[in-house]
Amino acid sequence: MAYIVVLNPLILAAGVDAVGGKLPVAALAAGTALVAGVMTILMGVVARFPLALAAGLGVNALVAYEIAPEMTWADAMGLVVIEGVIIGILVLTGLRTAVFRAVPTQLKTAIGVGIGLFLMIIGLVDAGFVRRVPDAAGTTVPVELGLGGKLLTWPLFVFCVGLLITLVLFVRKVKGAILIGILVTTVLAIVVEAIAKVGPSFADGKPNPSGWSLNVPALPDKIVDTPDLSLLGKFNVFDSWGRAGWLVVLMFIFTLLITDFFDTMGTMVAVGQEGELLDAEGMPPRTREILLVDSVAAAAGGAASVSSNTSFIESASGVAEGARTGVANLVTGVLFLLAMFLAPLVTVVPFEAASTALVVVGFLMMMAVRQIDWTDYEIAIPAFLAITLMPFTYSISNGIGAGIISYVVIKVAVGKAREVHPLLYGVALLFVLYFLRGPLETLLF
Repeated sequence: MAYIVVLNPLILAAGVDAVGGKLPVAALAAGTALVAGVMTILMGVVARFPLALAAGLGVNALVAYEIAPEMTWADAMGLVVIEGVIIGILVLTGLRTAVFRAVPTQLKTAIGVGIGLFLMIIGLVDAGFVRRVPDAAGTTVPVELGLGGKLLTWPLFVFCVGLLITLVLFVRKVKGAILIGILVTTVLAIVVEAIAKVGPSFADGKPNPSGWSLNVPALPDKIVDTPDLSLLGKFNVFDSWGRAGWLVVLMFIFTLLITDFFDTMGTMVAVGQEGELLDAEGMPPRTREILLVDSVAAAAGGAASVSSNTSFIESASGVAEGARTGVANLVTGVLFLLAMFLAPLVTVVPFEAASTALVVVGFLMMMAVRQIDWTDYEIAIPAFLAITLMPFTYSISNGIGAGIISYVVIKVAVGKAREVHPLLYGVALLFVLYFLRGPLETLLF
């Protein structure tokens, strides 16, 4: 799981940087490690279940690329806190399990697959492997490979070599393959920059298409330093309502809820299954405590300005090595806390190195696609829309919304309205309002 201490800050910083903002990468790294450590230990103490937590991939992309551009960073983190509180209330009332069961299993699978593809395309775009075609190109093709359809730059060379190294390590089942891949690629990037003097993608206010994304790789001044915790507590709970519009804010909160909802439920069952810890109903022991700690982690991530924290499927590797109780969490949590002191290293990593991890994670999440029955059009079409619209519209919200609306419409059209859970009709209606928010806001305001 150590790769998240590198990857989460770079995703958040790159997303906010794209809309003209700046976030301190070292502070994001220290905060990521701090919240992951504390919440992982809390899960071990309260739930006594070998399930580690950290900033969630997918949720952080949603926050950085969809929510943050509509408001300030503090406002976006306020929405994450609100989402965590709501999830906690839903856990205590039992509604979280009810909503989880309302969405068909295969559609939940499709949401996970779509998020995986979304993460992959974020990695490819931020590494410069996929780029927007300039308007002057005189073509209707929206994107291209590299620069002008060619892999011409040193950063792209580093990304391609790093990706191949990471894939080989992963296929050979080397432990820590993703983290090792990031580290090896970063070393290569430092060597290349020292020789070629590539520079940043923007220098003196001018674009440099051949430059490094986000960080220019160079040997750090410090390897170990006092953690920068300046971002802790930098969140606003209500300011965003006036800035982005109430409907947009409600849908952002709802999308955060949906993304966190299914990820955690599926993860805890999968990890429990790996360790043979499930009961006769296929649920792990102390489910309520697990979900409650997870909801606290979501709010804690927002309060620390590092995005929502959630349970990690990588916990299954610990279970495979023998973890069966919360003791494993104590060890993992302490290691995360120690990682805070290595935060300066994260400022060395260019996105071309970190993006290799996003491609591998995208592949891992894509593997679940085989669980969808593609011969059943009633579920296959909604699943297809959910999967494809996330990467192609650069929005998790759009994919989930299209999948749920189309599922409800198709079921009603074929005379199977009773197969749709009543809660899902309400969810579909919310997403209809979300897609119509432009005309609605024009009429209301």
